Amino acid sequence: MSDNAGWCLIESDPGVFTGLIRELGVSGAQVEELWSLDTTMFNSIKPVHGLIFLFRWMGQEQVEEPIVNDSRIEKIFFAQQVINNACATQAILSVLFNTCHPDIDLGSTLTEFKEFSQKFDANMKGLALSNSQKIRAVHNSFGRSNSIFEFDDGGKSKSRSDEAFHFVAIVPIDGHLYELDGLKEGPIDLGVISPNTDWVDSAKPFIEKRILQYKEGEVHFNLMAVVSDRKQILQKQLLDLLANENLSEEIKSSEEEKLRAKIVNEEDKMRRYRIENARRKHNYLPLIVEILKLLAKDGKLVPLYERAKAKSLEKEKQKLMN
Repeated sequence: MSDNAGWCLIESDPGVFTGLIRELGVSGAQVEELWSLDTTMFNSIKPVHGLIFLFRWMGQEQVEEPIVNDSRIEKIFFAQQVINNACATQAILSVLFNTCHPDIDLGSTLTEFKEFSQKFDANMKGLALSNSQKIRAVHNSFGRSNSIFEFDDGGKSKSRSDEAFHFVAIVPIDGHLYELDGLKEGPIDLGVISPNTDWVDSAKPFIEKRILQYKEGEVHFNLMAVVSDRKQILQKQLLDLLANENLSEEIKSSEEEKLRAKIVNEEDKMRRYRIENARRKHNYLPLIVEILKLLAKDGKLVPLYERAKAKSLEKEKQKLMN
């Protein structure tokens, strides 16, 4: 996709998001998918720097918590969403730009953008993001390459809430918890984080509240966390273990085996992510066209089309009956 094109939809997937931030030049971070709000789950991926929550957009909702409009706004990087399809990348950047942790290095591209736009208001930050060719090019590189099949059906009137999905970020900043939603006027103050507690414990009630908005059995949401590079964390734990002279050789050997197995699992996961992302980016259109040509040449294309059409109509009929 050219630099002059818009922002395409990208898949909500930890492999996509991890690949995206690394291609933007970020080191020391990755994205993990969360299957529950269980404390054990969060403990296994510490430190957690921010949460990215995807949900089905059901129209503008009344904000119960206060929107920040005082001096705190100067310390919070918040950009309004002024472009379509960019909310995933914007939510990720909202976490990264508001994280100050020794594990994470933003790299030159994001550091320069943050410094350039830091003094802008929320709308100007959003405009600056929309016009960043580097960030847009990396974002679009994770879109499906066969975009010829993505089109708007002009025969159907669509509302914004018709199966539209949206991303928001939840981050801790200076002892407060904030929701950063590019569709809002500013950061939403979710309250003070209780002293001597993990900030994610303060975030759980707000996530649970959103989930309860959907009917039982509906899966219209997804939760991911921006965390430190898991392999680097495990390697540091391994070095600390080997340097510990207070443990018996039996315990040390057992723990070493566990850590090395976890490191191998992380390496396998990143290798799988690279393969999956390469497949996402590959353009299968020429192959599809050649297959269609061969089917047409053998006189099989039209019969296959008619059978597929009949099946589709039958499915629609069954839906109406149910």
